[in-house]
Amino acid sequence: MRGTLKILSSLPRWQKQLIIMSSDLVIMVFILHFLMAARLLSLDYYLPLQSQVIIYTLTFVFLVLSGLYQEILRSFNENLFKSVLLGLFLLSLVIFSINSMLLHIPRSVPLPYVFLLFIWLWTSRIMARFVLRHRQIILTPTKNILIYGSGSAGIALFNSLKNHAYKRVVGFVEDDPLLVGGRIAGVKVYSSQELARVIPKRQVQKVLLALPSITRSERRQIIEKLEPLMVKVQSVPPIEELVNGRLKISDIQEVDIMDLLGRDPVPPIPHFLKANIEQKVVMVTGAGGSIGSELCRQIIKLNPKLLILLELSEYALYAIEQELKAAAPDLCIIPSLGSVLHQAKLEQLMQNYQVDTVYHAAAYKHVPLVEVNPFVGLMNNSVGTYRCAKAAQNSGVETFVLISTDKAVRPTNVMGASKRIAELACQALAAQPDCKTQFSLVRFGNVLGSSGSVVPLFRKQIAEGLPITVTHPEVTRYFMTIPEAAQLVIQAGAMGKGGDVFLLDMGEPVKIVDLAKRMIFLSGLTPREPEAEHGDIDIVFSGLRNGEKLYEELLLDDANGERTEHSLIVRAVEKQYGLEEVETLLQLITNNARDLHGLDEILTQLEHYVDGYHRSQVFSQPEQLIANCPKSA
Repeated sequence: MRGTLKILSSLPRWQKQLIIMSSDLVIMVFILHFLMAARLLSLDYYLPLQSQVIIYTLTFVFLVLSGLYQEILRSFNENLFKSVLLGLFLLSLVIFSINSMLLHIPRSVPLPYVFLLFIWLWTSRIMARFVLRHRQIILTPTKNILIYGSGSAGIALFNSLKNHAYKRVVGFVEDDPLLVGGRIAGVKVYSSQELARVIPKRQVQKVLLALPSITRSERRQIIEKLEPLMVKVQSVPPIEELVNGRLKISDIQEVDIMDLLGRDPVPPIPHFLKANIEQKVVMVTGAGGSIGSELCRQIIKLNPKLLILLELSEYALYAIEQELKAAAPDLCIIPSLGSVLHQAKLEQLMQNYQVDTVYHAAAYKHVPLVEVNPFVGLMNNSVGTYRCAKAAQNSGVETFVLISTDKAVRPTNVMGASKRIAELACQALAAQPDCKTQFSLVRFGNVLGSSGSVVPLFRKQIAEGLPITVTHPEVTRYFMTIPEAAQLVIQAGAMGKGGDVFLLDMGEPVKIVDLAKRMIFLSGLTPREPEAEHGDIDIVFSGLRNGEKLYEELLLDDANGERTEHSLIVRAVEKQYGLEEVETLLQLITNNARDLHGLDEILTQLEHYVDGYHRSQVFSQPEQLIANCPKSA
């Protein structure tokens, strides 16, 4: 059917008209001979060829005059219906008038002939118009779908899909034995234990998880059942997002990557969330970045008195300001375009608006980029943090929270070392006897969905059928969602006593190659193993980038971590340096920021002050950078 329709659709218009006229002629012959046989009650009758030719010729003449063969099929309408009806009425009159002289057919034949021919012409054109209007649907193969869950969300999803031309629900899946074997709207309910049999038998291409209220760990167990079955898996949003009680096809989304990592989010502790924000003047540096912007989204929900956004990128500042104003039209928001290196401006802002709390999220975080731009990274991440923290101290800010990274622990790159120096600077300021600002440092790993995250990159590569690029088969990372990380940052900042380093417990580290494979499986595809002939998506190992580690750590010494009131927040006790030493190091960085020949001395100092740091050789000299550039063919 589909093959024939595809061939017919591709023919030029004159050939389509020829096919239509030929089919009409066949029907004319059939109708005329059928009526003759019925009238004479015998198949043994004689109808002169001359009479047949005259009838068929007259029929075509009147049909052409009515415009039937000039009209495009898909526009067949009531006006054409009237024209054809009039043409056939005139045809019947002509046949009656010439019958006794030329045709010699029974007088009871012409009217039924015209009537049956009209029925054919009308029904055939209606059918052809339907096929033409829906030929894309007919030519497109239908996707068989299983809905996992037969509750209200599953039923709503089924109702949205049942009239969809491309998708067909072939069953529900349930874990409740009381429902298994029954039918919902004529569709069978299968047990989850039958998935391995049902999916290939019913040629299922997609499973939709309609279980919005289950926990993340329960969702992960279901996903693990589906992973080896090579079927695409999608999900409806969590229950809190389905506020209108209806479910649309557009609500279906890719499986949340945190469902693959399998940790249920821990509810925040309300008084820690509000402590540094409610009815206070709050300032966020790097407000347009991945973490900074999410901090702002969380802050506006906690009733601050005023929110100040500091951002270096004009577009990022504009975007987050517009978003926040739309979400909180009654909140006063101050957008400030500038750098954390401008200490005088920072002090002016903090003093003018009497800032109570600063969340310092401004940083360069991309390891390979900072590795080949070490001075810029050190100035922004280390010196910028010191100047921002010093401005907060000089302006009487109550709380200063530095957002750090797991890459600051035994770093193999300048980015991690620069963040460790930033931590040392805040700790040194906090250790001053006259310090009234409470400094807290919050350290966590990769956040899903941030700029540079592997997840959107993997999704894009899978969607385009491209190989997935992983740096190393053994590389592992910690993961956390941006909203969860932002909430924990806010809560950790409220727990500080002065110079505390807080670690966010991010669960078990995940092998990036395993994450890539799971994403491929849940897209209904299979990874192609090295030297294997079968599989859909290649996984290519590109090698560790400059300064990258196989794994990240959150603590310099696992024994130095102590639990807090929040189950996912750990307080660490780590080595510190005096303010004078740290300021000397920062001054060295500042003095050499415009002198490439001073890099060696700075790296030597980093190796002294940052435990575990060893310089990379790729950026030591400009000629080495040139030597590492790809050669043209």
